[in-house]
Amino acid sequence: MTEFKSLCLYCGSAQGHNPVFHEAARYLGREFAHRGIRLVYGGGHIGLMGLAADAALEAGGTVIGVIPKFLIDAEVGHAGATELVVVESMHERKQRMFELADGFVILPGGLGTIDEMIEMITWKQLHLHDKPVVVIDLEGYWGALLGLVDHIVAEGFARPQVKNLFSVVRAVDEVFAALAAAPPARIHPAPGRT
Repeated sequence: MTEFKSLCLYCGSAQGHNPVFHEAARYLGREFAHRGIRLVYGGGHIGLMGLAADAALEAGGTVIGVIPKFLIDAEVGHAGATELVVVESMHERKQRMFELADGFVILPGGLGTIDEMIEMITWKQLHLHDKPVVVIDLEGYWGALLGLVDHIVAEGFARPQVKNLFSVVRAVDEVFAALAAAPPARIHPAPGRT
């Protein structure tokens, strides 16, 4: 798949300290808009997610936020999004974002971002989808997590092919080439499973 109508961006609801991450979020928002790709994201007006959404909107793009009602009540929903889908739970949020997206791009973020990233990779491992997942390891941010994946493989809890479930790029301008070239899932079900 090389043509994407809609991409999901997972990233922090905080901005973090590194201005490189801030500019990366803005860059992706602008690039999604310039390429005619709808931005699907967590619906907030704060953090890296808010920077990306604002940049996409300023560049004339379409932005679909998906946010649980309790976060709307906490006044973090992006009122300027093209569409703000309000759901009941975090589980429903992740499912809806998955349904709306042709692929997934991951910027730095916290535990919620890790949760979303790992779930999409796991679903791919289980053959529930074959959408590309691209992790942007800006300035080594995801290095410890990528090292954990190596450790899991080394300890025999995953096959080496698990690394084929996602792509890693080191610079934000490498994302679109990685999406186009993302390998399909190649992990076969475990013995006794179909």
